[in-house]
Amino acid sequence: MNSPFPEGFLWGGAVAANQCEGAYNEGGKGVSTQDVMPKGIAAPPTEVPTEDNLKLVGIDFYHRYKDDIKLFAEMGFKVFRTSIAWSRIYPNGDDLQPNEEGLKFYDDLFDECHKHGIEPMVTISHYETPLHLAREYNGWVNRKLVGFYERYVTTLFNRYKGKVKYWLTFNEINSILEAPFMNGGIVTPKEELSKQDLYQAIHHELVASALAVKLAHQIMPEAKIGCMVLSMPTYPLTPNPNDVIATMKTEHMNDFFADVHARGYYPGYMNRYFRENNIHIHFEEGDEEILKHTVDFISFSYYVSICETADPKRQANGEDNLFSGVPNPYLKASDWGWQIDPQGLRYALNRFYDRYQKPLFIVENGIGAVDELVTDEQGNKTVHDDYRIEFLNDHLVQVGEAIEDGVDLMGFTAWGCIDLVSASTAEMKKRYGLIYVDRNNDGTGSLERYKKKSFYWYQDVIRTNGASLVK
Repeated sequence: MNSPFPEGFLWGGAVAANQCEGAYNEGGKGVSTQDVMPKGIAAPPTEVPTEDNLKLVGIDFYHRYKDDIKLFAEMGFKVFRTSIAWSRIYPNGDDLQPNEEGLKFYDDLFDECHKHGIEPMVTISHYETPLHLAREYNGWVNRKLVGFYERYVTTLFNRYKGKVKYWLTFNEINSILEAPFMNGGIVTPKEELSKQDLYQAIHHELVASALAVKLAHQIMPEAKIGCMVLSMPTYPLTPNPNDVIATMKTEHMNDFFADVHARGYYPGYMNRYFRENNIHIHFEEGDEEILKHTVDFISFSYYVSICETADPKRQANGEDNLFSGVPNPYLKASDWGWQIDPQGLRYALNRFYDRYQKPLFIVENGIGAVDELVTDEQGNKTVHDDYRIEFLNDHLVQVGEAIEDGVDLMGFTAWGCIDLVSASTAEMKKRYGLIYVDRNNDGTGSLERYKKKSFYWYQDVIRTNGASLVK
């Protein structure tokens, strides 16, 4: 069987610390923004962590990671993407000294990965700003966070150099446009947040990200560091030129983030946007030089495509998630209303590669669905998730097409390779995993792990380097 996937392609899976680790108050960990978001992005945060927040326990990965990594190795993972909880390392974010117990936990986690021949890929900041930085400084609106982040990444790079080869600076950095508290620790309510403050916060994140690239290249010259953006291919709803221009403007708002990471400067279309919206970005001395430290690769999530229109009567916004836009009449949707578009992934890969000519990495792709745990003929508990197999198969076929198109792709990590707590809705029933975790929305469940049908399917995909995919 022939496969378009290159030799050494990095197959694996992805999670985030705040959605799986639990142990929110163990090992010296401080409180993060996620610890006060029991309803996801749809509701304002609570004052203190509350028992109805499923993320406080997650899937107890903090205590069960060895068994879980063994399951990942059984599937054949070459790479495992996870994140480091900033508040495990610096509990308040502005502490002068790191928390040794937190550092050791990740030492042990990465050692366990290597024991099974799995390369860790680490997201430095994945939607879990220390809560103190949000409440004391209003998150990334405050320039001081650049210095706190610099201290944090310097600690990580010095500690884990030689153990972690692949790094990502911020998860879905462009999602700050839709979720300023979750992404940027900004406590000002979204509807009250000025564009001036929002884009100044974005500037601070971009400078911090470029600083991390600079430090990574200095401290770990053998490592690769990338940015991570939420990819959302946008199609004109009609061929009306007004819809095409509206689509271009929507894409610019997202392109901006990768443009700065890959090119090292602000694009002209954003300078126009700033002028027309009376936004004045304050550059400190040296910022322009820092931004020139560009990433080694572009990584991204892909779940949906959207349509855009200039017709105000037909415009729509998504609720309870990070996606807005107009539904595409040619596509079906998931249980949560996310439209399924495998060809959009091929389009996104080509578009990124045409634009940047840098290696790409798909670090999130998958489908959230309601799974039913059943007992098979052999008496084993499992999930017959043919819908997940179909989703991943069809998307990976399009990934193969993009590779044939000439796209330089490093790897693919299926999102939520083991069931975890949803970021957007903070529930368990929205499952992405290839491994079922017995935990329910009400917090009940044994936390036992069970292999889904998709577990064995993905195992075969990895074993054959994609040759088993069905076109």
